[in-house]
Amino acid sequence: MKVSICIPVYNFDVRELVFDLKKEIDNQKIDAEIILIDDASDVAFKSINEELNSHVEKQIFLEKNIGRSRIRNLFLQYSSGEYLLFLDCDVKIAGKTFLWNYISEINKHPDLELIYGSFTIDPQYASTLRNRYSVEREIFSGSRSYDFSLFKTVNFIISKKTLEKFPFDETLTEYGYEDFVFAKLLEQNKTKFLAMTNPVVHVDDTNNAIFLGKAETGMESLFRLSKNPQNSKLIKDIKVYKAAIMLKRLGCIPLFLSAYKAFEKKVRANLLSENPSIRYFDFYKLAVLVRKMK
Repeated sequence: MKVSICIPVYNFDVRELVFDLKKEIDNQKIDAEIILIDDASDVAFKSINEELNSHVEKQIFLEKNIGRSRIRNLFLQYSSGEYLLFLDCDVKIAGKTFLWNYISEINKHPDLELIYGSFTIDPQYASTLRNRYSVEREIFSGSRSYDFSLFKTVNFIISKKTLEKFPFDETLTEYGYEDFVFAKLLEQNKTKFLAMTNPVVHVDDTNNAIFLGKAETGMESLFRLSKNPQNSKLIKDIKVYKAAIMLKRLGCIPLFLSAYKAFEKKVRANLLSENPSIRYFDFYKLAVLVRKMK
């Protein structure tokens, strides 16, 4: 079984990640290739990562940024493995048998089409809003599960045939919900899925202000998804969307926004502080979304 390790790169030095992967490939004699596709990074990062040309199977530099969904689908054109292992560029390998853990699971259960390995947080960034949100809402803590709602795109392996059949939605060009929609599509088509403990370390230093901007972009992506009736089955279980729909059906959006406005400065001040509240973040996202829906 050959594995294509697929790393979309944007403004990040991936040398340590590649060398750690290469070390396990060589030590364990794993049949694997590493493919990098750079999504129009700044010149400085392109120059740094060009050093990896002789250490990877392929490194492609795109002239224009094509986004998180389209770039993942693009790996289908360059990969030769039966399985594609996707890793975010801003992760570190946590263990010496990271690749082998995936391969061993697939060898034992060849019917598996998608395995999600989860992630942990780099301790030096643990207090940021972005990473507090990950700890409370995103990180898979069990040893294994078949619950598709756990899936995130930071670290997963998928059968190439499955991704060819069910690619990422390329209409989602901006940040937000491409992983949720992808997982729902696979779940509805009864894809054989497993979440297991095989984490990478996520090194995300996004500050609170930038993450709030990303959250707003995510609400815009969700709003655009909601405008197409064909997406209703895919997004109906998103909590912020369910709350927004309930407010709209009850005719309570004006009341909610009026109440939120009275506390908006306090909410934003908290979210930009060193001790941000995830509960406040929930209300922040809901307010952004219902303002678009009113």
